[in-house]
Amino acid sequence: MKKSRILIVEDNKALAKLIAKKMEGNVEMDIDVAHSMAEAEVFLAKPSEYFIALLDLNLPDAPNGEIVDYVISKGIAAIVLTGSLDPKTREIFIHKDIVDYVYKNNMDDINYIFQMINRLIKNKQYKVMIIEDSMPFRNNIKKILTSLQFQVFTAAHGEEAMSYFADHPDIKLVITDYRMPIKDGLGVLKELRKENDKNKLGIIVITSPKEEVNASIFLKNGANDFIAKPFEKEEFICRIHNTIEAIENINRIANFANHDFLTGVYNRRYFYANMEEYLSKHEEFFEPYAIAMLDIDHFKSINDTYGHDGGDKVLQFLAKKLVDETKGNDIVARFGGEEFCIVLKNISKEEAIKFFVNLRSNIASQSITLKKESFKFTVSIGVAFGRSDYSLDEILEFADGALYEAKENGRNRVEVAG
Repeated sequence: MKKSRILIVEDNKALAKLIAKKMEGNVEMDIDVAHSMAEAEVFLAKPSEYFIALLDLNLPDAPNGEIVDYVISKGIAAIVLTGSLDPKTREIFIHKDIVDYVYKNNMDDINYIFQMINRLIKNKQYKVMIIEDSMPFRNNIKKILTSLQFQVFTAAHGEEAMSYFADHPDIKLVITDYRMPIKDGLGVLKELRKENDKNKLGIIVITSPKEEVNASIFLKNGANDFIAKPFEKEEFICRIHNTIEAIENINRIANFANHDFLTGVYNRRYFYANMEEYLSKHEEFFEPYAIAMLDIDHFKSINDTYGHDGGDKVLQFLAKKLVDETKGNDIVARFGGEEFCIVLKNISKEEAIKFFVNLRSNIASQSITLKKESFKFTVSIGVAFGRSDYSLDEILEFADGALYEAKENGRNRVEVAG
């Protein structure tokens, strides 16, 4: 897949070179540099190749920021670079459809640019909902969010917004006005919080200065943030990104708590939490499931031959294979050492046995390169089936017993608990 590109338009050649060099180590995109508007126009003959452009306001052939309007007209996101703190100039350009307005006075400012570009790349995966009854204000907010690379949905009131959520439950952020017809912002906030906590869905409430309402009412009901009209575009962008980044950080921490650090699959803690929830949901109407304990054969000799780094690569290789082979709600968890546990949900005994027999065969046929040598390994698998009259720990014991039999009977095989 072809890489997206970044265009730097800066007449100070030393600074342009510095930004480009620093950017190569911070952003995974190809970089082009122009020192004038004429040079930039040549690069922009294919505007679709560019993800973003960094634009100096004072170029030899475009001294009044003409490059900004030109780049925006090409549909390219733009960050304005300036060495001037002139408030009039800032006022003119900050209200254009740019992503940001950055001073280029020191290295901290340059580093901020890298952070912003990486932020925009991440934003492309997120859906955002604007709920606002004023069309001009709604369209203005949509422009800002679109320039930040979000997927944007708009609604004129709360009821319309809720219908969108039925079709797009993966919306990550909501910006809602307070006073609206049919269902106001507080009503939207309360309804959304019934199903979505603030670590999964960000909600920012907007009010006007005419409304005598305390921000605490929104914060107490689960808003991630609150902002009053009129507000600066830069402040709004900062609040948007602060909310998204807070959610990402919390999810990152949760991910560390639930996943095995080496292989990336779930850990034992998550396995038990997930299975307890799963079994409680199907307590009344039992759903068939299979649990398998899987162990790498002769793993100690792999470590002895290829070192612990080689052993780690085998574990990572196997973990990826297990995740690729399973689906949807199935679970792959590392229980420790070279032992993994796999749960196949809502599956018949025949289908589960066929799956594990094929899995063992597929693993045995795969090659991995260790120390420039092509190497194959095998696994032993013990399978047990869920029963309503046995606890989870008892089912695991059956699977573990079947695994022991697989190893005793020659390894590289599947045994099923009786």
